[in-house]
Amino acid sequence: MAKELSISPITRLIGDGGVKILLNDKGAVKDVKLGIYSTRFFEKFAEGRQAEFLPRIAPRICGACSIPHHIASTKSIEDAWSITIPPTAKKLRQLLLHASFYTSHLQHFFTRAAPDFIFGIGATPEERNIMNLIKEKPDVGSMALKMMDFGQNICAEMGGKAVHPVTAIPGGMTKVLSEEARDRFLKQIDEQMDFSRKAVEYGTKIMNDRMDVFKSVVPLPTFSTGLTNNGIHDVYEGNLRVISPDGKSEDFDPRNCIDAIAEHVAPHSYATHAYIKKAGYPAGLVTTNCLARLNCVEKMATPLAQTAFEQFRGTFGKPCFSPLASNWARLVEMTQSLEIIAALLKDPEIVSKDIKEPNIVAKDGMGVGIVEGSRGMHIYNIWTDEKGLIKKLNIIAATNLNVGSMEMILKKNAVSLLEKKAGTEQLNTLEMIARAFDLCMPCAAH
Repeated sequence: MAKELSISPITRLIGDGGVKILLNDKGAVKDVKLGIYSTRFFEKFAEGRQAEFLPRIAPRICGACSIPHHIASTKSIEDAWSITIPPTAKKLRQLLLHASFYTSHLQHFFTRAAPDFIFGIGATPEERNIMNLIKEKPDVGSMALKMMDFGQNICAEMGGKAVHPVTAIPGGMTKVLSEEARDRFLKQIDEQMDFSRKAVEYGTKIMNDRMDVFKSVVPLPTFSTGLTNNGIHDVYEGNLRVISPDGKSEDFDPRNCIDAIAEHVAPHSYATHAYIKKAGYPAGLVTTNCLARLNCVEKMATPLAQTAFEQFRGTFGKPCFSPLASNWARLVEMTQSLEIIAALLKDPEIVSKDIKEPNIVAKDGMGVGIVEGSRGMHIYNIWTDEKGLIKKLNIIAATNLNVGSMEMILKKNAVSLLEKKAGTEQLNTLEMIARAFDLCMPCAAH
């Protein structure tokens, strides 16, 4: 008789979701379904509201991804109303966004990924967790907490508060970075740079030590997408680049993203599955996380990150479809975010008070706002009337772009891992694959 294996909830991820592995009468894997069990209706209840409210509403979709939601929603209004923001406002948003990258990537690596690599996938849940990491590796745990604290403090300073920021508005920013705050963060940069180098060294070592786990996971070639600025890694702006499974690239202007990406309604989940339109569904399933971004770019924007990127490419090649390699890719992006934070803090213009365009006029128009979040690309497509009221809103969050391909990867690996034995280590490996995507279920079910 057919039966079902369940991983529910998926642990060390954000939100409520689970994996169901359906077996046939002979015990072989028949199908795998990744379910996201809540829904939020943010797109619908935004209709009829003043567009200026959206940057305050959108971050409530998710506490972990609130900064990219905040900035992408603001950029969509600016695109619809043809607003150009002052240079300092752009730099302050970049500072906020990179601080969120820095904190989020560190949080994922040390609290969600590292315990599996340090203690092994056969270890008990009581061993494979951040509290045991801090107990067994106190120097590593202390360093990770200090790094996350630094990034989160910048998020609080620039966002108005640490979670659900309020400072980005159509036309710029509402909060100036004071010289006192700038100097306070600058004093910590040298220590953070030292921590960053140690984190990369430690992280790559524990992953190299578990390369057998990497090799046990079957890769699944999918499309990759991410922002690039003339081929250089960028998280705030640029063209939307799509890389096919065979490595061919195509760039799209952000306003034309609907020519590149479509959504499929999966009957078993409240999260839509985004895919590359011209390839169709499911052949066009796509990923947009840190691994996908490294597949899309030709180089990083900063020197230390470029060195780490070259080490990554030397290990995994291009394009890379190993889901566990996402954990390595996070260390590359974490390095770049810290370098950009340092450069922005040292820029004299960062403390300028010219942070808002005063002449804002609402328009009947359509706009697209795209930024990268740590978990992938966030796309806001907004339509407003001449009074500035929202007529329609469509959000494609990072997890919408990742969830379909992750489901296919889990199915392929369930067949491979469970064909001989359906034990704890095999199920832990599947959960480890799911964690590598760093899914955010509330974002996907917005």
